[in-house]
Amino acid sequence: MSTETTDILLEAGTNELEIVEFYLEEEPKAGDDIELNQEDFDENGDTHKAQRASRKSYFGVNVAKVLEIIRMPDVTEMPEVSHESVLGAFNLRSRIIPLLDLSVWLKKRRVENEPPKVIVTEFNQVTSAFMVSGVTRIHRISWEDVEAPNKYVSALSSDSITGVVKFDNRIVFILDLERIVSELNPEMRLKLDDNFEVGQTTGYRALIADDSPLIREMIRDMLGQAGFRVEKTTNGRECWERLLELKGMAQRENCPITDFVQVVVSDIEMPMMDGHHLTKKIKEDPVLRDLPVILFSSLITDKLRHRGETVGADDQISKPEITYLAQRAARLIEERKEESRKLSR
Repeated sequence: MSTETTDILLEAGTNELEIVEFYLEEEPKAGDDIELNQEDFDENGDTHKAQRASRKSYFGVNVAKVLEIIRMPDVTEMPEVSHESVLGAFNLRSRIIPLLDLSVWLKKRRVENEPPKVIVTEFNQVTSAFMVSGVTRIHRISWEDVEAPNKYVSALSSDSITGVVKFDNRIVFILDLERIVSELNPEMRLKLDDNFEVGQTTGYRALIADDSPLIREMIRDMLGQAGFRVEKTTNGRECWERLLELKGMAQRENCPITDFVQVVVSDIEMPMMDGHHLTKKIKEDPVLRDLPVILFSSLITDKLRHRGETVGADDQISKPEITYLAQRAARLIEERKEESRKLSR
C-alpha cells in the first residue's frame, strides 16, 4: 500500500511549507537515557532482541519532493554500486528506481523494530527512493520557522542539513537530499557544458538568493564568466531587504531601479522566506515588479512549474541546467530594455 502526497500541496507564495517527518531508529549511544516498558522484557528479565533499546533521530523532507510513501518493495541488487548505502533498485509502475538506505549514508546503526518505510522522491528531474525506519506525520509550517543550521551543525553533518525546525518535544532536521543524490551520481552535479559560450552582457547586475554556499558560488562564477556583476544573498528575506535598500537608493537619486539591479535569480527552498514568496512580493511592488525574476531550483518540474507561474516568475530553470542561466537572464534583461524603448517613443 502506498501513501500519495500530491493532494496536499500548498498554494504558492504563502511562505508556508509542508514537510514529511520521518525517523531513523538507531542503537543508543553511551549515556542515552532510554526508557523501557514491561513488554520490552521476556520471562527471564532480558530485553527482546528485536525490541532492544533504541533512540530515534527525526528528519524532514519537503512534501513537494515526495511522490509517495510505500512499504519495503522487492529490491534487486545492482552491480558495482558507487556506495554501500545503495541497496539496489525496484520496479514501481514500470519505473526502475534506485533505493538508498539513509541510515547507512548518515553512518547510523539502524535498529529494525518494525518494517521500514520507503520515501519515493522526485527532484532535479530524477526519481529516487530512501529507506527509513518510519514516517510520523506531515507538518505545515512557515519558512520563518525554519532556521538555517549553524556552522557547527553543518560541519558535524557533512553539510547534509539545510534547515532546523524546533518542535516542543524534538528537533527535526531537513536533509539535503539533493546533495546525497549528487554525491552518488556525479552526473547530477551542477557543471557548465563544455560548449558553453560566454557572450557579452555589458555588466548587467544580478542579485541572487540561495541558502547553499556552494550553489551561490557556482552561480556567481557562471554569471561572472558571462559578464554579470553579481551580488549574493543567503535567503529570500535577505534578498527582499536588499531590494528595498536598492529601491530606496533609486528613489533618492531619482533614477530607475535598473540602475542598481537588472535581474533576480532565486532558489525556492530557503529559510525565513522562500523563492515563491519572494517572487510574489517583487511582482506586487509597483517599483520592483518589472524586474525579471528567474527561479533556479531542484523543484522545477512539470508537476510544480505552475506554482512559479502563479506568483509571476519570468522564467524557471531546473538546477542541473545551470548552463542556460546566464543566457536566459541576459535575454530577459534585453527584452525589458526593448519594452522600455518602445514605451518611451
